[in-house]
Amino acid sequence: MDSGGEMDMTGIQHKDIQNKDIPNKDSLRTKADEGAWKSTACMLCSIGCSIEVQVEGQTLKKIRGDKASGSSEGYICQKAARLDHYQNHTERLTKPLRKNAEGRFDEVEWDEVIPEIAQKLRAIRDQHGGHAFAYYGGGGQGNHLGGTYSSSLNAALGTPYVYSALAQEKTGDFWINGKLFGRQNCYAAEGMEHADYTIVLGANPWAAHGVPKTRDVLKDYKKNPNRTMVVIDPRLSETAKMADIHLAVKPGRDAFLLSAIIAIILQEGLENTDFIAKHTTGFEQVRQQFLNIPLERYAELSGVGPDQIKEVAIGFAQANTATVQADLGIQQSLHSTLNSYLEKLLFLITGNFNKKGGNHLVSQFAPIIGHSKEPEEGGVVTRVTGMKGISKLFPPNVLPQEISTDHPDRIRALIVDSANPVMSGADTRAYKQAFEDLEVSVVIDVALTETARAADYVLPASSQFEKTECAFFTFGFPTSYFHLRKPVVRPQGDTLPEAEIYRRLVVALGEIPDEFPKLERIAKLDRKFQFGRLFPAALAATLKVNPEWMPYLPVILYATLGKALPQDLSSAATLWGVCQFYAGRFSDQVAATGVEGKGYTLGNNLFNKILASDKPVPLATFDYQDTWKMMKTKDKKVHLYISEMDDALDQLKQEAQELAEESNNEAYPFILMAGERRSYNANQIFRTPDWRKTDKDGGMRIHPKDLVLLGLDDGQQAICRSETGKVEVSLMSDDSVQRGMVTLPHGYGMLYTDASGELKQNGPAINELTSMNHCDPIAKTPYHKHVNVAIESV
Repeated sequence: MDSGGEMDMTGIQHKDIQNKDIPNKDSLRTKADEGAWKSTACMLCSIGCSIEVQVEGQTLKKIRGDKASGSSEGYICQKAARLDHYQNHTERLTKPLRKNAEGRFDEVEWDEVIPEIAQKLRAIRDQHGGHAFAYYGGGGQGNHLGGTYSSSLNAALGTPYVYSALAQEKTGDFWINGKLFGRQNCYAAEGMEHADYTIVLGANPWAAHGVPKTRDVLKDYKKNPNRTMVVIDPRLSETAKMADIHLAVKPGRDAFLLSAIIAIILQEGLENTDFIAKHTTGFEQVRQQFLNIPLERYAELSGVGPDQIKEVAIGFAQANTATVQADLGIQQSLHSTLNSYLEKLLFLITGNFNKKGGNHLVSQFAPIIGHSKEPEEGGVVTRVTGMKGISKLFPPNVLPQEISTDHPDRIRALIVDSANPVMSGADTRAYKQAFEDLEVSVVIDVALTETARAADYVLPASSQFEKTECAFFTFGFPTSYFHLRKPVVRPQGDTLPEAEIYRRLVVALGEIPDEFPKLERIAKLDRKFQFGRLFPAALAATLKVNPEWMPYLPVILYATLGKALPQDLSSAATLWGVCQFYAGRFSDQVAATGVEGKGYTLGNNLFNKILASDKPVPLATFDYQDTWKMMKTKDKKVHLYISEMDDALDQLKQEAQELAEESNNEAYPFILMAGERRSYNANQIFRTPDWRKTDKDGGMRIHPKDLVLLGLDDGQQAICRSETGKVEVSLMSDDSVQRGMVTLPHGYGMLYTDASGELKQNGPAINELTSMNHCDPIAKTPYHKHVNVAIESV
């Protein structure tokens, strides 16, 4: 590239990229000799399997499971083996970008763009207040360390509005957890690897994983005559083919099926009365709801025979240990919050809770989510739609409505970090319009995503393999592990870790100084001589004198303690505080892993252990009795009765009387289950199609008899149309789906530049078809698994 500014197909005006010596930039460690195997981890699902990579230049040449890892023991799936396609592709960002008057991007220097963004944000804050801002993301898939610094920017802007993909998937589930267990950040994991009887509900773990050593566990169920696996899924999925029993529920009818299973357990007197008496309240109120359920009608509506339902109900209730593994199939379908309630009632009334082989509460090393008060208790609600927060998050479904309005308290500026709501949020057209209606939009990302293309400014972050990173999915049991991943390749171009980006923005907003020389010197002295007490004392004294700096503690730690940490580990500075809190709460369990010390020393030693290891480190070892201490209800009991769910069950009975057995939507006669998980789709981390060995176009599964009825052929291109929009699809004849049902995968439809420099789209962008208004009434979770569509020839 010459200095005159060469234009490429993305519309970016290029200048020479300069690799400056940027303070705190994680880069030196990656100059290690090439050819050696380096430890890191996969970040494609919540398990975070440890892997080893062999690097050649910027390329992850070879990838294998790490057999020395205590958490995953060498397990690896087909998706993790393709991670070089995340690290190296045509849409990687290497320079800050600013959109010009013609709608194209110009490359710009950090020293110019940060003050410019800060000036615009400050002007909006001064005129409209913190409610004019929203923040979306904050740590992408398995990319959580950078997100710990985002709270400092949100504090500087004064916004309580944090939007996240989790709030598009799981907040109905989190809301139920809050009602049952006392707080919305109480998380009940499944015990599938230890259970005798498992119900897999709305999930396909063979393709999606999400369970430690998933395929090994599934194979054991298949070959072990003493274990039973039941799969509830409208499709005969890969996991369903391995199951002992497949309940082929009709799309969107899970609530009828789950209610029938629970009703049989209660009507047959199969509940665990001892557990219920000792550990729960509200059982009799719940029981009354299910005693008069019309079982035959519910079975008819669910599409599953009464005998099969009874077999599963009795089998689950009488098993020695039983668990439920649930996922988005029920959490993004009709009655989604009710589905999560019913799923939990199933393992609670049978006493399969907080014991080996059942569902059980797990600790959180760092708070991925929090707890939101209800609006009547003073909880935060949005100014335009009046949506309440759940788990300190707000649903993406309402964000476009909070922006595209003339309401005086509308959202005027949006910061997006490691997220792509233009593609992943329901109703793509509404999101595109929302970005046009914003006064300022800033995207922090590794790639030039569809959301980045819609933004005013794009700030390039180093990739997950170019910096120190981690995931806070520390749900292993009885021993939970944490893996601080070190960089394995050099950062590309003029990129920065998120910690540095946030520090610069907060400084430019005038909230903290650019440097803290005294704290920095004390931190280095403390670390060098291992006193361990100088820095925390100096930090406490500094914050006492300057209490207004407290909200910016993460970036202050990064700017001080971070510079005293070993090479490349500055971004890990926030973990020092995390370790202190965790060790304070679970001191006995941390000590059980071999970490020595008490109080502050225990937390500090845990922090040092994490820094020193390239492998996953055991955080704590728990006993099942410890899980009861994680309950947040005042009486430490599960509160089974939830008034809103009592009303929902009444509404379900009413629906059963009114609902036709089959859909009569003549304009849109098919039910689309959008976002199916397959072997070669992985959210939006892989942007280009070359990583896929199969299903390169993301074909639409459709029953062969429906193809005949439509007069269409296998492999033919067709139009899939909904009330919201339309996409072109490649038809895939497949009798694993039911008549009248079709599926499309997520992770397609993204823009990429091909070898000739042409901008192309890979497969269907499913959120062109979804609607933000077709959603759960409590959590606003979109009904992605039940979208009415029509299919016609191109």
